[in-house]
Amino acid sequence: MSGQATALNLCRNWFEDQGWKPFSFQIQAWSAALNGECGIVNAPTGSGKTYSLLLPAIAAGMARSGREAEGVQLIWITPIRALAKEIEQSARRAIEGMGSSWEVGTRTGDTSQKVKQAQKTKLPQVLITTPESIHVMLSNKGYAKLFRNLDTVVIDEWHELMGSKRAVQCELFLSKFRKLRPALKTWGISATIGNMDESMEVLMGVDSAESTRLIKANLKKSLVVEPVLPDEVETLPWAGHLGIRLLEKVVPLIHENQGTLIFTNTRAQAEIWYQKILEVDPSLAGIIAMHHSAISKEVRNWVEEALYDGNLKAVVCTSSLDLGVDFRPVDCVVQIGSPKGVSRFVQRAGRSGHRPGATSTIHFVPTHSLELLECAALRKAIDQNTNEDRIPYLRSLDVLIQYMVTLAVSDGFESEALLSEVRSTTSYFSISDEEWNWCLDFIVRGGQSLAAYDDYHKVVKEDDVYKVVSRKVAMRHKFNIGTIVSSMMVKVKLQKGSFLGHVEEYFISKLMPGDSFWFAGRCLELVRFRGVEATVRLSKATTGAVPSYMGGRMPLSAELGHFLREKLEEAATSQTFEDPELALIQPIIRLQKERSIVPTNAQFLIEYLEDKEGYHLFVYPFEGRLVHEGLASLLAYRLGLFGPQTFSIAMNDYGFELLSDQPIPIQDAIDSDIFSSTALREDLVSSLNESEMMQRRFRDISQISGLIFTGYPGKNMSTKQLVSSTKLMYEVFKDYEPDNLLLRQAYEEVHEFQLEEARMRAALDRIATQETVLQHLTHPSPLSFPILVDRLRETMGNESLAQRIKRMQLDFG
Repeated sequence: MSGQATALNLCRNWFEDQGWKPFSFQIQAWSAALNGECGIVNAPTGSGKTYSLLLPAIAAGMARSGREAEGVQLIWITPIRALAKEIEQSARRAIEGMGSSWEVGTRTGDTSQKVKQAQKTKLPQVLITTPESIHVMLSNKGYAKLFRNLDTVVIDEWHELMGSKRAVQCELFLSKFRKLRPALKTWGISATIGNMDESMEVLMGVDSAESTRLIKANLKKSLVVEPVLPDEVETLPWAGHLGIRLLEKVVPLIHENQGTLIFTNTRAQAEIWYQKILEVDPSLAGIIAMHHSAISKEVRNWVEEALYDGNLKAVVCTSSLDLGVDFRPVDCVVQIGSPKGVSRFVQRAGRSGHRPGATSTIHFVPTHSLELLECAALRKAIDQNTNEDRIPYLRSLDVLIQYMVTLAVSDGFESEALLSEVRSTTSYFSISDEEWNWCLDFIVRGGQSLAAYDDYHKVVKEDDVYKVVSRKVAMRHKFNIGTIVSSMMVKVKLQKGSFLGHVEEYFISKLMPGDSFWFAGRCLELVRFRGVEATVRLSKATTGAVPSYMGGRMPLSAELGHFLREKLEEAATSQTFEDPELALIQPIIRLQKERSIVPTNAQFLIEYLEDKEGYHLFVYPFEGRLVHEGLASLLAYRLGLFGPQTFSIAMNDYGFELLSDQPIPIQDAIDSDIFSSTALREDLVSSLNESEMMQRRFRDISQISGLIFTGYPGKNMSTKQLVSSTKLMYEVFKDYEPDNLLLRQAYEEVHEFQLEEARMRAALDRIATQETVLQHLTHPSPLSFPILVDRLRETMGNESLAQRIKRMQLDFG
């Protein structure tokens, strides 16, 4: 019997010993991996995709001996730390059952310094880690020896990494591993996404994309969407008004099921729901918990273990528990508010029924009445197997510069050799010699503008090798490795007790000593705030602020927006409804028809309202808040060409508002084809010249590229210092080096990812085919009211906002 056949039998036998029967896709994956092939396993949640690649790697390793069997053989990349623990348990179970002598270890941000130090000289045969941790290891001298026997790299949840700079990190370390180990096997595990072929190309690189396998499970996962419906709907809805009012319908779900995951879209929302559930049902104290990325590692670990062991009835969580973690006791998933994307919703639903053949059920809790439309739209999108594309980052020079310095910190690199490796990636395939030389010049002398400052002379060239010789530069760089850029975080620590987690600096800096706030499920009183640590004590107060986190709002996906427009038309034109949500929102639809119209798919609605506040223009593309941010700026700029005018801008996922103190010449603008996609890029550039978008994006790029050092752990630069430093850099480059490539990257990322320019162009082209309907209002319509409220939300506290909304509803109702 051949070695491959023996290894395949090992996989089959172990499966049979567990009382399992392998699926066809698992057998295909075992055979392909043992045959030295590369590819992606595309399978639904809970179908056993982990074992489809874990088992052949272990079986093949059992045939190796001597020095060939030493060191790391399999690297398993996971995007989240919670998943690492489950993979480790699965690996240990298989290794023991198959009779292998392999060792398993993890390496994440939570790993102790003692373990990290030991891993510098010896790695276990199976290393479960993150993209960032691999780059940190590449910054250590002698890394090539550590990876000399590496056979396979598996990147789990690849769909989650695609469309982020963490995927670019994966491309770069894979290019290095393929140089060290030309026969390296590369595999991805991915849920279905819209651009699966492109996803394969990014993972495999330009040289091997043709010889790869896409192994599909072809297992139909049954998914049921159950709405949690209010008894009645408000005809003038607003974001956030409904969710908590449905709390008493959510609590019974916790009691009726063995284990429940309650997903929220933001950490602040998780804190609120956890607090309110305990207020309504104190009997859940001790058997309900909260999980999000700002909570301390110890608390997160405890929650995961207690949920896995069946000791918790419910966990209120964010995307920190989105991915393939297998909590078998979980049989119920609740989604608070629209997830704004089909794939994210399906991913979360899959946390229940996390077994082959089991049905996943997810309960949708709307946070305002119009979100009931999104529930119906999600159901239709799932029925039609719709998935969003994940657009990859290409030519991200900030990540490349960071990687170049990483290699310079370790053993150094030769320019031509590294350029050849980098060009084997999809991301940098098209990088020119001029761009490469610019990057080299940037790391050696800071480029054209910063050449006079020694701090930017990080890398030296000795005998054609680029290397870092300064210990200070090396240490600073190692603390800077990574592409996840978040707002400055402050440690929250009990005055007499433990570390609780992190909140953002901008939130805590607004509090005075003695103020109360809710965090990690407790009401806390701020004692003092110094540097990057906030000291607190437990408070007896029952009310307090809830930490909010910048960037917590996710935009509506293009795919969900398409089905939303369809369901809106159906709600307005049909007499009977299969979706209970559409029947329930009929009072809103009737009022919208009375005051304006409900747009069909063939219509583009604009509403115009004059009141004591000024002149309001409401526009409804239904394309998500990021596209609306750009469209609003574009429209304001083009309207300004008719005469000088100042606008305030507000937006939500359905539309946007322009508010002016002067009449808005909208009819003239419509007649002049103001929504044309012609000259879109030029007009966007003009409209955004004074915008903060470029500076915000440049701030992130500055941190990733190492242009700005944000400080050592515990001594981080404040948000104010970070903003002022990057603003200074931005203005210097803009004025004295306008062709700076990092400045160009900021411009491109704003257009492609923040404004979603391609999607904006598609929206304008769609609008050009529709009938534009301009409605003059005497009172706000149900579609415009939530946008009005969102603008007020920015300037008013919660209590005064609620009172103001009540008055508005009475005035306009």
